[in-house]
Amino acid sequence: MIKKCLFPAAGYGTRFLPATKAMPKEMLPVVNKPLIQYGVEEALDAGLNEISIVTGRGKRALEDHFDISYELENQIKGTDKEKYLVGIRR
Repeated sequence: MIKKCLFPAAGYGTRFLPATKAMPKEMLPVVNKPLIQYGVEEALDAGLNEISIVTGRGKRALEDHFDISYELENQIKGTDKEKYLVGIRR
């Protein structure tokens, strides 16, 4: 059974210029979340538990988006926004 997923997300995104000058193409918003978030959620829903994203250098926005934010989680705990923690942790 397949348990690993690989997203190729390198490249300069020149076909999407000028939008990709300030933001990687994978992070362009579609409705209310970045494009790559949809792919990651689909992979998780399909039962894949190891996800790798191959990026080019300088694409910190991808790393920052999927990084765990303990400070944010601790700040939200115990408030009326605690229900959003499930979405943040996913």
